Amino acid sequence: MASDKTTKPGRSMRGSTGLGGNAAGMLTLVGDPATFLVGSSIGMSFMTYLQKVSLAGLLAVLVIVPLLPWLMPSIWHAQSPLPPQPVLPRIERPGFVVLSLAILTLMVVLFLFGELLPTQIMPPAVAIIAASLALLVVYAIRVEPVDTVFREVDWKTLVFLGAIFCLVQGFTKTGLLQGLSLKLYEWFGAELALVALLLLAGIGLLSSLLANIPVVAASLVMTKGYLVAAEAVPEMALAAGFTDWPNATIPVFIAMMFGATLGGNATLIGASANIVTAGICAAEGERLTFARFLRYGLPITIAQLAVSALYVLALFWWAR
Repeated sequence: MASDKTTKPGRSMRGSTGLGGNAAGMLTLVGDPATFLVGSSIGMSFMTYLQKVSLAGLLAVLVIVPLLPWLMPSIWHAQSPLPPQPVLPRIERPGFVVLSLAILTLMVVLFLFGELLPTQIMPPAVAIIAASLALLVVYAIRVEPVDTVFREVDWKTLVFLGAIFCLVQGFTKTGLLQGLSLKLYEWFGAELALVALLLLAGIGLLSSLLANIPVVAASLVMTKGYLVAAEAVPEMALAAGFTDWPNATIPVFIAMMFGATLGGNATLIGASANIVTAGICAAEGERLTFARFLRYGLPITIAQLAVSALYVLALFWWAR
C-alpha cells in the first residue's frame, strides 16, 4: 500500500530513467551505437531487427519495473502533489514545427521501408538525408546560424571513435584477434549457443567498465573469425560486405548486441546516459556515487542479461 505521507521525489528514480534509456536502445537498429555497429556489419535490415531483436529490447525495459519496489521502496511508495498546470507558450514558428515533424516522419518511414525501394536507402544514408534536410530547414527559416549547429557537434567523440576503429584494425593486422578466434574454437568447438552466452556475459562485463563501441568492434572481428574456424561460414565472411549469414549464426551476433547495450547499465561509467543522469542529480543537490549507482544498476543488469540469455537460447531453438 502506498504511503500517505507526501515526500519529494527522490533522485534515485532518475537513475532508473538512465537505465531505462539504455535498455530502450535495444528497441531499434539505430537506438544504440552497439546495436547499429553489429547489425550493419552483418547486413541486418531495420525491419529484420524489429522482427528478431526488438521484442527482447522491450522485455529488457519491462524487467526493470518489478525490481523497482525492491530496489527503491521509499521512492516507489512516495506520493507527491501534482504541480499546477503550466501555461503552454505560444508556438512562434509553426512552419518550422511542421517541417521538423515532416522530416522526422520521412526519416522513420525510410528507416522502415527504405531498403525495400528499387534504389535501396540504408539506415546510414537515411540519417544523413534527415540531418541534411534539418540543416536546410534551419538555414532557410533562420532559426540559428548553421555554423553554430556545427560548432555544437561533438567532434571530439567522432575523432575518438575513428581512432578506436583504427586501433581495432591494427589489432586485426597483427593477428591478435584472429588468435583469440582460434582459441575460442579450441575451447568451445562449434557450440554456438555456449559461445553466444559467453559473449553476452563477457561483453556485458567489459561494457560495464569500458566504452562499448571499441569492445564491440574488437569482438566482431574475433567472433567472425571464430565462426569461420567453426566452419559455420566460409572464409569470405571475413571480408567487408558479407551478408549471407546462416540463421544459426544470427543469435551469436544478437547476444553481442545485448551484452554491449545492457552491460553498461551496471556501473556509473558504463554508459553516457548514466553519466548524464548523475549530472542531473548533482545539479539537484543529490550526489550519485559509483557505489550508489552500482547498488541499483547491478541487480537490474543481471536481470536484463538473464532475460536476454533466455531470448538468445529461444532464438537458437527457433533456428533449428
